[in-house]
Amino acid sequence: MRAHGGALVRLRNLVRLREDLGPAEIDRVDRQRSVTIVANLLPELPLATAVAHVNRVAAQLDMPPLYNVQWTGRAKTLAESNINFLLAFGLSIVFMYMVLAAQFESFVHPVTIMLALPLTVPFALLSLMWLGEALNVYSMLGLFMLFGIVKKNGILQIDYTNTLRARGVPRDEAIRQANRVRLRPILMTTVMLIFGMMAIALGQGPGSGSRGSIARVIVGGQALSLLITLLITPVAYSLFDDLRTLRPAWLTAVAARMRRLRPRRSEAQVAAVESPSSPRPPRAAQL
Repeated sequence: MRAHGGALVRLRNLVRLREDLGPAEIDRVDRQRSVTIVANLLPELPLATAVAHVNRVAAQLDMPPLYNVQWTGRAKTLAESNINFLLAFGLSIVFMYMVLAAQFESFVHPVTIMLALPLTVPFALLSLMWLGEALNVYSMLGLFMLFGIVKKNGILQIDYTNTLRARGVPRDEAIRQANRVRLRPILMTTVMLIFGMMAIALGQGPGSGSRGSIARVIVGGQALSLLITLLITPVAYSLFDDLRTLRPAWLTAVAARMRRLRPRRSEAQVAAVESPSSPRPPRAAQL
């Protein structure tokens, strides 16, 4: 080694060399050193169960503050899919409420119909447990399809109940008649759906796993929750109708004051609307 002045200096006078073990390469994630551990799952072990078990083991290691566990690959995709499912679930509830509110022109009837939706989730998960299925992306899609089917049953009941009440039928009698009349189409569509999905649920071959998960959620959730969803909708309809008739006095006073604050048209404006000065042009004859 040559020094600054040009003289030769031995390297051992400056450094000490020794052999030691070290990593062949250093991997980094987010500018931090990382060690990747890859493992294969047993065929009967779900990915979510394995992730939860590894998290419990990592929590017992009492790692220093700079050490943490981050998932990649299928485990990371599973965590992202769960978050996206919750987001999609919330947005679907909002969109269904908006569509039903526009259809029935009411803010109460959509809530009456959608009260049956949370009851289908436990029954769908229970059917997955009985069949030995895991909750995956395809079964989540089956849950959304199940929501649409259950919502359709409530729409049939509420729509015909409102039709009967518009004809002058009392509320309780309208509820009983609507449930009796709509029971047949609801059972027909439900039985048709279940038998149509049985072929997909029991099918084998390429892609049968994904299609089977969707079908099993729909079959199990619809078959187990049919009776409860048929009962909860008319009961909720009557309860909300009672609450609407028993409106508090302060709410009635606020509604009356809002009506008084609404701008009124003058007599001249009313007369101009009722009898306009310029006559309307006659319609053209249709040939």
